[in-house]
Amino acid sequence: MRFLLIGAGVIGEVHARLISSLGDRGRLVAVADADPARAKALADRFGVDATDDIPAALARPDIDAVSVCVPSGGHADLAVAALEAGKHVVVEKPIDITLEAADRIIAAERTCGRTVAVISQRRFQSAPAFVHAAIGAGRLGRVTSAIAESTFWRSQEYYDSGGWRGTRAVDGGGALMNQGIHALDLLVWMLGEPVEVTAFAACLAHERIDVEDTLAATVRFASGAIGTLTATTAAYPGLPVRLSVHGDRGSAVIEREELTSFHTVEGGDEDGPAPAPPGASGQASIDTAHRDQYLDFLAAVAEGRPPAVGTAEGRRALRLVLGIYASARTGKPVTLNGVS
Repeated sequence: MRFLLIGAGVIGEVHARLISSLGDRGRLVAVADADPARAKALADRFGVDATDDIPAALARPDIDAVSVCVPSGGHADLAVAALEAGKHVVVEKPIDITLEAADRIIAAERTCGRTVAVISQRRFQSAPAFVHAAIGAGRLGRVTSAIAESTFWRSQEYYDSGGWRGTRAVDGGGALMNQGIHALDLLVWMLGEPVEVTAFAACLAHERIDVEDTLAATVRFASGAIGTLTATTAAYPGLPVRLSVHGDRGSAVIEREELTSFHTVEGGDEDGPAPAPPGASGQASIDTAHRDQYLDFLAAVAEGRPPAVGTAEGRRALRLVLGIYASARTGKPVTLNGVS
């Protein structure tokens, strides 16, 4: 599959590297960016075309798929344009920053008959995949609670480095929308449909941003399970993402991208790295998981099936993020079926 990459920033460089690692299954054809110098700098590294004319790039017949790696608030416009040009789409997280924008992507996907994957690569790491499979097999019994922690550090220079960083209008949010959404997605993947949230948020350690750098939320799920989530970019020097899932017949803990604890009443307790689930590489690194998601996207297109993480999953994660923000803003619990 031949890819156009739109967005030559930090995450665009990651996607360029990953696409170029796909071998004969996928290759990078061109890089597009509103800044022609930035597009050329990245394209030259990979020996591909560069352009700042995005409509012309989307019209190229030698491009099959588009990776959208621009700031979050621009995802829907480019994803819809790519779909209407007949391309399949990979869109970075979050799917966009409003449900209206997410719904535009979903409508275009349905109308155009193309495939859209939303990046959530931690689902493709072996430890989360192992725990998700264990929950599905009933090994943890009734899942009662979970704790997800996204404990990051981002300097003031990070937020100052781009005019869109830390802006609600383009970034959509702060520590939760941009960093913590990965932990949030894992929480939802493990516990199911979220129905109600209560949250608190603040900006405590940064200047010149209008979003949160610290947030805590409690989430009630349709099953009755209760999840807690913390997300921060104000915890120097930063800690690994941590997830613990608890049931009445077992519990699991993921930390430093490994299954550090797994205990069930049936025995077979495991400590240390999780065994690789079928289809996974068995490696824990984020880059490997990111590549595995690309491989799933390619397989989904070839087989005519939905990708493992598609637009519905992306929308569900976004709705929970927006519900959390609404609760933090109002100081009241928020029922998610009322979030729009």
